[in-house]
Amino acid sequence: MDIHPDEEGEAKQVQVRFITKLQQPYKVQQASISIPANLTRFGLSALVNNLLLTSNADWTTEPFDFLIDGELVRMSLEEFLLAKGISAEKVLEIEYIKAVAPRNQEEPSLHDDWVSAVDGSNDGYILTGCYDDLGRVWKAGGICTHVLDGHSGPLTSVCNLMPKVDSIVGQVVATGSKDRTLRLWKFGEEDPIDQTKKIRSVKVLRGHTDAVQSIAAIPSGDVVCSGSWDCTINLWNTTANDPEDSVSVKKRKKGGQDKEALSEGEALTTLVGHTQCVSSVVWPQRETIYSGSWDHSIRRWDVETGKDSFTMSCGKAINSLSIGGESCALIAAGSSDPVLRVWDPRKPGTLSPIFQFSSHNSWISSCKWHDKSWYHLASASYDGKVMLWDLRTAWPLSVIDTHGDKVLCADWWKGDSVVSGGADSKLRISSGVSVM
Repeated sequence: MDIHPDEEGEAKQVQVRFITKLQQPYKVQQASISIPANLTRFGLSALVNNLLLTSNADWTTEPFDFLIDGELVRMSLEEFLLAKGISAEKVLEIEYIKAVAPRNQEEPSLHDDWVSAVDGSNDGYILTGCYDDLGRVWKAGGICTHVLDGHSGPLTSVCNLMPKVDSIVGQVVATGSKDRTLRLWKFGEEDPIDQTKKIRSVKVLRGHTDAVQSIAAIPSGDVVCSGSWDCTINLWNTTANDPEDSVSVKKRKKGGQDKEALSEGEALTTLVGHTQCVSSVVWPQRETIYSGSWDHSIRRWDVETGKDSFTMSCGKAINSLSIGGESCALIAAGSSDPVLRVWDPRKPGTLSPIFQFSSHNSWISSCKWHDKSWYHLASASYDGKVMLWDLRTAWPLSVIDTHGDKVLCADWWKGDSVVSGGADSKLRISSGVSVM
């Protein structure tokens, strides 16, 4: 590789052309220019912002990341080209994309105990589960609009059954608990007195013989599955037997006694195969469920036959699974070590991870693919940090370290925010993240 010094010999120069898939006003002229080879991504970002400002007087500075041959640049240009054996004899094409980094930290939403579960799949609200036996519905700004009071043990998992429904009315959410049950809750019409949307507990699902650890819904929302410490996965019908049996959360307790009159459901079927706690279940397609367990295995289940069609031993207890990436075919898992692993089960002849990210320094409690990006993942860890990842680099894009204790759960919200909860009893919202 030959990088030439400039006329005064003060700095090596390289000819580059900046390109992007972003739309206006993010496009710069694609003419080649000569720039210092010692620029890092921060210097490149400043340069692109100056070019954009030249063509758009109203431009507001934004951070960018840079790709060369499909790989993110995480060192100076000179170091990158030398490390990759890329020649600088011709004009180098550098693609710029929006940087993935939170720009704002909202005030935390306080709970009375550990925040153990979070679901950000609905843009209108955030659903949390807590060790105080309660679920909660939050709006931005730390406003709690509903409290889901019915379980007799800590909540371990929460799930929106129909997250893409625009109207909150009719939305159904599920909660799983250490009390061995699942509960279904339904948003009703607006209360004419206090202008709030009522939420009703419509069904309690009993059948597990030990704590429920994870729940996930079929994409259509009419069936939910649950993984438990009893080593099984149960599938449940989510339709209430009789809507009239529903009980308003606001009216359920009277005279200090619980007056519930809920419909109850039995499991449609039980998937058996794991030998320890089923810690995570994911239901990405109607015919397929994925599960992770403390028995060190990841399984893929055929819903129709109830048989596992794929079993992979990972060598570590699995805490969290997420399915996403290219064609929604990659498996990401957080385990009882600091390594976030990604597998591609389509690759024949090997079950080794195709990516391993090891910047955490304690167990990884949660991981989640971005639902609109093939490349981006979020992970949460007992080290108190949430990290954002891109498959195109081994280093975290961003580290969120605002929790004061173990982070137990994390999710994406509204496409450009990350929500997380932990042992500090706080729900945190990190906004301004862009992956598109």
